[in-house]
Amino acid sequence: MTTQRQWLINGQPRGRAVTEDDFLLHEAELAPLASGEARVRVQILSFDPSQKGQMENVGYAAATGIGQVMTARGIGEVVESRCESLKVGNKVIGQLGWQEFATVSPTSASVVPDDELLTARLGPLGGTGLTAYFGLLRNGHPEPGDMLVVSGAAGATGSVVGQIGKMMGCTVVGIAGGQDKCAWLTDDLGFDAAIDYRGESVKARLKQLCPQGVNVFFDNVGGTILNDVLARIALHARVVICGGISRYQADVLPPGPANYMNLVFMRATMSGFLMTDYAAESPQALERLTAWVREGRIRYREDMQEGFERIPATLLRLFSGENFGKQLLRL
Repeated sequence: MTTQRQWLINGQPRGRAVTEDDFLLHEAELAPLASGEARVRVQILSFDPSQKGQMENVGYAAATGIGQVMTARGIGEVVESRCESLKVGNKVIGQLGWQEFATVSPTSASVVPDDELLTARLGPLGGTGLTAYFGLLRNGHPEPGDMLVVSGAAGATGSVVGQIGKMMGCTVVGIAGGQDKCAWLTDDLGFDAAIDYRGESVKARLKQLCPQGVNVFFDNVGGTILNDVLARIALHARVVICGGISRYQADVLPPGPANYMNLVFMRATMSGFLMTDYAAESPQALERLTAWVREGRIRYREDMQEGFERIPATLLRLFSGENFGKQLLRL
């Protein structure tokens, strides 16, 4: 074991769609470990739309550059160590990157139990779950009886948002693409209703399902869906902007929502956030999320792809809507 394969950043897709050509397959020598380091065999990688933002250097994540290993959170196993706290055989989680082996330290990777919730720590018990938790509870401020609408509701974040909303006493409507995803939301996750934006008029269905207006809107999509919901917000509504996947692959940024003045008329708020804003509260939030998962109050779905060669194509699944649940890949 003297070399490994890596996927390097080969383009910065700012203002355009990300493509497989934005990544370059590379073979690199494995450097000897320094004191305090461990070598991890990467086993499972996590994929999130924000990875495109990291390539664009939009400012909310560490800058990336052409020629560096593509960043990604993942899970792996320690195979060599010069660090007392990272022992051979330990499962670890951290920023491992698109490569077969990662060199880590106790500050960049954490030991996790090798149990039935191992991969959930990349989803509902990781950054995805924390984004849903803090975005809804600290920004959406849901109250019993509120009408909560979630876009991108069958995604890893949106599906958790809706389930937390139900626990908070909300009526929950999810917006997703396709009948299978909508059925999963209502039949398996307990959403009160779902709108298939591919086969239904979002505007008409919102009018039907939310006759008194929308109290909380958790938006992962942006674009026309955001505009349609803004037209239906209730007095003192809270609009939470988590993502805008509708614009991630656009060559030209879409115009702002035409219905934004409804924020004034309804004395509503629209705010953005980052999960890292709440780092100090994360341990307590993870305890709560873990309890909910173990109790079956939060259910989740994983879309597990296979093979090192399929890593770039797996990222693109997020932007085409092919993924169903948390997007992962097993090397």
